[in-house]
Amino acid sequence: MTGARGGLLITGFGPFPGVPRNPSASLARRIGALVGPKVDGRPVRVLILRTTYAAIPEMLEPALAEAPAAILMLGVAARARRVRVEAQGRNRTSRLFPDAVGRVSARLTLEQDGPATRRTALGPQSLAILRRAGIPAVASRDAGHYLCNASYFRALREGAPVLFLHIPMPPRTRRPTGPSKPRRVCPEAALGQACAEVARHLVGRARTAS
Repeated sequence: MTGARGGLLITGFGPFPGVPRNPSASLARRIGALVGPKVDGRPVRVLILRTTYAAIPEMLEPALAEAPAAILMLGVAARARRVRVEAQGRNRTSRLFPDAVGRVSARLTLEQDGPATRRTALGPQSLAILRRAGIPAVASRDAGHYLCNASYFRALREGAPVLFLHIPMPPRTRRPTGPSKPRRVCPEAALGQACAEVARHLVGRARTAS
């Protein structure tokens, strides 16, 4: 899938120390496949960001320069048990958490003259979409101190409909030991379907705002 001006941008993250397979990357690709090469006539782009501070100027900002109409961002919250719908990005970093190449932020703010926070109004409706689909989800006002928050804060500067979802680590699967049972819907598949509906909602908001 390729991007073009006015399309839908879906982002996930690659591996980082302790998470050799980042589920946000596979979910981003799943959502892209579900919504198709176009949604509401707009092209879809899936972008898997390196989990490094350099990925923001080198990967995210060129994608934002294409002026996407809507942006759905995904990251993993290793300790979370439910999907977290992030209401804001904060203008801050942490000197405690190095990125995937061992770099720590050189300063405590992301933008020297930027606001303390940037917020989205898309959280409540997106949260309702997830819950209607049976996805355990909660509202959150803390996207962390790491690359998830940094990328969200930067994307919110664009003015397009933007939303960041933190997803839990997927449960480990076990081999069946007893008689086979009717196959149930895979949680990852259900999450992908629900997030695809959120993505369509963001594009719809972009249409009504234009």
